[in-house]
Amino acid sequence: MIELTRPDARWHEAWLAAYAEWPAGSHLDGAGLRAGDDVHTPAGFEAWVAKLRRCEDPALPPPPEHVHSTYRWIVDDRVCIGGIELRHAIDHPLLREAGGHIGYHVRPSYRGRRIAAWALRETLRRAQSMGLDRVLLTCSPDNAASARIIESAGGVLEDVRETEIGPKRRYWIAS
Repeated sequence: MIELTRPDARWHEAWLAAYAEWPAGSHLDGAGLRAGDDVHTPAGFEAWVAKLRRCEDPALPPPPEHVHSTYRWIVDDRVCIGGIELRHAIDHPLLREAGGHIGYHVRPSYRGRRIAAWALRETLRRAQSMGLDRVLLTCSPDNAASARIIESAGGVLEDVRETEIGPKRRYWIAS
């Protein structure tokens, strides 16, 4: 059964198997992975997971290059399928323009199964429980699959604009 789970170092091997499906240097939306994060060694992976978990605690300052966020991994039995991030606020200019409240990724071999749509709906429930009345999601103009997922969750296109990380379709969803 597919579920969202909190990042945990016990998922190291399963997470690496998912990560191996992505071309080297790929950006995984919603993963919280930054340059310099060591996910290959057990100690490095454990440190990265601790950083992701720290982002969730509003009583602590977020780690450098992060904002307060809730990270969840999409898993099925012992298979890591992807991840999703709910940013608690979008008070950074880049997030307001191009990043939005929610980012997600699904490993290539599991795409086309409506897994991202399910994870987005679950995350929208969490956003509502946190008091977020509406959330911003973005995708590249050439990412038709992501646009369909966002629209199926109630996303209303605000505009398509050029940002510092390239053009983005910007959608708002009432949570």
